[in-house]
Amino acid sequence: MITAQALTKRFPRVTALDSLTVEVPPGVVGLVGANGAGKSTLIKILLGLLPPTSGTASVLGLDVVTEGDRIREQVGYMPEHDVLPPDVSATELIVQLGRLSGLPKTAARERTADTLRHVGLYEERYRPIGGYSTGMKQRVKLAQALVHDPQLVFLDEPTNGLDPAGRIDMLGLIRRIGTEFGISVLVTSHLLGELEQISDHIVVIDGGRLLHSSSTAAVTGTRERLLVEVTERPEALVAALVGAGVTATLSGRMIEVEIGDGVAYDLVRDRVADLGVGLVRIEQRRHRIAEIFRAVPSEATVAADVG
Repeated sequence: MITAQALTKRFPRVTALDSLTVEVPPGVVGLVGANGAGKSTLIKILLGLLPPTSGTASVLGLDVVTEGDRIREQVGYMPEHDVLPPDVSATELIVQLGRLSGLPKTAARERTADTLRHVGLYEERYRPIGGYSTGMKQRVKLAQALVHDPQLVFLDEPTNGLDPAGRIDMLGLIRRIGTEFGISVLVTSHLLGELEQISDHIVVIDGGRLLHSSSTAAVTGTRERLLVEVTERPEALVAALVGAGVTATLSGRMIEVEIGDGVAYDLVRDRVADLGVGLVRIEQRRHRIAEIFRAVPSEATVAADVG
């Protein structure tokens, strides 16, 4: 869907992108980076709104420098900041933007009604946007990115300013775009945990450089370890497991146990019974995306929302 080769963007006092080379596949792709990592600059270049200093990039096979108009015909864009006029309704705004995208008047109205229904604003569609909550405004921005039925949408920090419930709702909407509507999504965030929930593929950049790019499944696949939690005396269980020749470590209330030859499940069960403590849970450990980048030196900190 997207390719970049040695893509660089320099401003007078800062380099926003530094020889970035990456390929973005179809599906829901998370673009992760701290504030100032270059995410918004990359999206503006991919939309043909900002020329790169050097390097090349293409979207849907179209060159970002020479074919920006054609890219914008086939791509939807949800900006990070609140850019909505307060004195018009969601219906008025999105119909107008649909018309600007080339939809005939009747089609624009039909598509607007359908899109507002999909994002959960159908009942509020005739109210002035100025009276909307932050979550409703984010849904309006999402709706206008979808109204012209694009092949690909760019969503720049779509959960900004939302409370936890609003974040969950927005992430669910984004996932539906990819799974039910068949539209590819490039969604940016500085929160790794958010994108882990919804993305098929993760791209991480920092200081305008690529840190990592892989499928989410490859990053979060199961490891050869067990997580064990007991009601009391975890130190005693660790000592018993180590005494039985198993590698076990304590982190807070959780015990990590190397699976090894596969006998760890039975061994943990037996030692828990011997100690007479309660077993809360035992499960195979999974990677968290944040772990991949803990060893990567960086001046900027990528937030790991892994709670």
